[in-house]
Amino acid sequence: MKQSPDMQKLEQMLRSSVLVVGGFMGDDPRPVSEIIDEDAATLARLGVTAKQVAARMQEITDAAIKGLGNWVIVDAGREAMVEEARGAIFCPWSDARHFRKRVTIVKFAPSGKQVQWSDLNIHLIGMHTFFEGRGSCFRIEPAELVTFLF
Repeated sequence: MKQSPDMQKLEQMLRSSVLVVGGFMGDDPRPVSEIIDEDAATLARLGVTAKQVAARMQEITDAAIKGLGNWVIVDAGREAMVEEARGAIFCPWSDARHFRKRVTIVKFAPSGKQVQWSDLNIHLIGMHTFFEGRGSCFRIEPAELVTFLF
């Protein structure tokens, strides 16, 4: 299916390194609309919405912020901390939103597994159902994230 000019412009922005090093698409050859559709289908199979995932991510980030850069116990088995840098990063969609350069790192103690996300990731998932392209620095596989969060 042919993409609209707006979608073509968005995809070009997501593939460029203008906003983030390496872009938001990584080495994923799929069109952005296909990435979003596949990730949304994964969430539907798992019985959660992108808004629910983003809300849980935000809840964990909010708890971690209170630790001022130290690990904070979030719940049974999960600890989180935030790292911040100066500046802001803008959403590549044309919603004119910008976000602090903050990364939340979450550890699941029983397995030792870690997941990280930025404030922008929370927005991209909650508002645009965009988990980024495979191979990008902040791509989070939806099924893994849902298992980790819930």
